Amino acid sequence: MTTTTNLANLTIDYPSSDGEPVAETYLHLYAILMTLEVLKQYLAGRQATVLANQFLYYAQGFPKLRVAPDVMVIFDVPPGGRDNYKVWEEGQVPQVVFEMTSKGTQKQDQEQKKLLYEQLGILEYWLFDPKGEWISEKLQGYRLQDEIYQPITDSLCQPLGLRVAVEGELMRFYRLDTGDKLLIPTELAEQLQQERQRAEQERQRAERLAKHLRSLGVDPDSLN
Repeated sequence: MTTTTNLANLTIDYPSSDGEPVAETYLHLYAILMTLEVLKQYLAGRQATVLANQFLYYAQGFPKLRVAPDVMVIFDVPPGGRDNYKVWEEGQVPQVVFEMTSKGTQKQDQEQKKLLYEQLGILEYWLFDPKGEWISEKLQGYRLQDEIYQPITDSLCQPLGLRVAVEGELMRFYRLDTGDKLLIPTELAEQLQQERQRAEQERQRAERLAKHLRSLGVDPDSLN
């Protein structure tokens, strides 16, 4: 006798947290938050979402089958945050996953997670080791080719259209279309301050010019 269970009629709890810390060290947390912020800004206005340290459930009815990528990018889904991400509800697996790795998580990141992401069909999997504990260059990426991960040798994140580089203790991202670097919040604030200063300098210069013209008996408004 075969018994069929309708999962849609079952009440299954899919927790959004396990009480574990977000990251191993401050450097790992900083790398997660900066990656999250720059990619959210980059993908603003697109049908995509960027999530950090949230459960990815990949088997309906089996809440223990889950993983919490440090940062994952999913295209062709509504933008915005989620408490967790269920593949069967959203209809898409992440296209890119970033893990901030360390010596303590090396085996899990390099073996279990790599195999799982490969089986799920996640196009690219990037490992960033901010302390350089086991990845000498700090960064190693894998790209799915014929359903098997192969090392990325061109530094390109193809699904995102970005070049990935290591600068200090962060991954940095450069647009392939313009070459521009994606700025972190402190850099954006500095850029805004510089733009304000330039605007103020231009205003003061215009005022000085107008004052000089008036001293010569010329109405600056008549020159418009």
